[in-house]
This record gives sequence, structure tokens and C-alpha cells, in this order.
Amino acid sequence: MNVLLVDIGNTRIKWATLTDADLGRARAASHAGLGPRDFEKIAGSARNLGRILVSSVASPEINDALALAARRTEAPAPEFVATRRRACGVTVAYVEPWRLGVDRFLAMIGAHERFGRPVCVVGVGTAMTIDLLDADGRHRGGAIIPAPPLMVSSLLEGTSGIRQRARGGTDGRGPALFARSTRAGVEQGARFAAATTVDRAVSEARALLGRTPRAVLTGGGASGLQPLIRASSILVPDLVLQGLAVWAKRG
Repeated sequence: MNVLLVDIGNTRIKWATLTDADLGRARAASHAGLGPRDFEKIAGSARNLGRILVSSVASPEINDALALAARRTEAPAPEFVATRRRACGVTVAYVEPWRLGVDRFLAMIGAHERFGRPVCVVGVGTAMTIDLLDADGRHRGGAIIPAPPLMVSSLLEGTSGIRQRARGGTDGRGPALFARSTRAGVEQGARFAAATTVDRAVSEARALLGRTPRAVLTGGGASGLQPLIRASSILVPDLVLQGLAVWAKRG
């Protein structure tokens, strides 16, 4: 029997089918524009379906829409994964584990299964999260900052002068930090601030563990950030789905 894996983030939904030990190609869409028929297509996208496993940090309305679509297509009821203290070789460091987003939890499970070494798991979506995981699967804690687009929008919405000067004009963007227009300066500043935070995390992790972790990047904004990160990094776009695949086998 196949397993449909669904990752519902703050703005996007990704899904893929797990067949035996093989994870199929991931598909993605913005869930803001999805209607009932779209959710039904997702719920009914896999043949010979035995389970639907879901990671969701979205609103209850989005979760309910997927559950309703599963009923209408006579698919299995979605199983919504929740963060645990320990699962699939990962031990969460949070004092209250349930407060750790399930997407971060599953991304760590995916990274631990795939790499088996110290990693900084960096999720770049609406927010940017960084979680340190040692070689034994122990979570050492994490950090959360706005991802670059949210930094930009909050700065433009929270100021008058910068917002006015950022409208129109030439692009002024270059490959380095220093830009030649207000808009480009805001955008470059946000991107480099996020990248520098990742490098700082890797540096602090090295001092803590005595070994340099690898930065594992995932999420919709990860590819645009990776070139600015100086630490050794790898891009794994479907890391949460990979974590769900491990959960399907051992969770």
C-alpha cells in the first residue's frame, strides 16, 4: 500500500507518494488559492493508498479542507503528525516539546536519517528556523528569525521614509551586500542578515560540539539564500517529506 505524504506550511503545500521505500517526486502549490477540488486532487493523487501522513503548521481550516477532501474521495483519513520528545532517532531539546513546530521536528528526522552527522537544519519559509542536531540525534536547541521577505515587508510597513524611497527607481542590485538603491539595500540587507545568522549558528555549534556541522537548507526560500552562506551547506527542498517518509516506516 502507498502512503501519501503532505507538508502544509504557512503559505505552501507540498505532497509526494511513498511507494515501498521510494519517495516520489514532490509537487507544490500555494494553499491560499486552492479550492475543494484542488484538495480532492491532492487527496486522490496516489493509487492503492493505505495512509495519508500530514505535517501541518497551517490553520485548522486548511487541515479541515484536506480531511474533507479525503472523505469525499474515499481516501484514508489524514493522520496529522505531532512533535514528540523522542521519535525516529531524534530527541527534542525543548522544555515543552509540543511547542516545537512539527515541520522542524520532521526536518530534523529527515536530516538525521540522511546524514547521520551534526547538522544545522535551516528552514527558509515565511520565518527562518535553525535547529542544531548532533550526531546522536540530540536536538541542542534552535533559533527563529523572519525570513528575508518578511524582514523586507516589516521594514517597509514599519517606516515612512524608507518605504517612500524604496518605491520605483532603478534596481541598484549587485552581487555583494552594498546596493545602489533603497529597495535593493533593504532586500540585500535582509538576505545577508539571514545568511550571516546561519554562519553564526554553524560557528557556535562548532564551539559547542567540537565538530563543524553541515548546514542543511530546506524551504521555498532556501535556494536564494544558499549562495550567500559561507559555511558548507546542502540544499534538500523536500526535507520535511523525507522526515515523513521515515515516520511512515518507524514512527
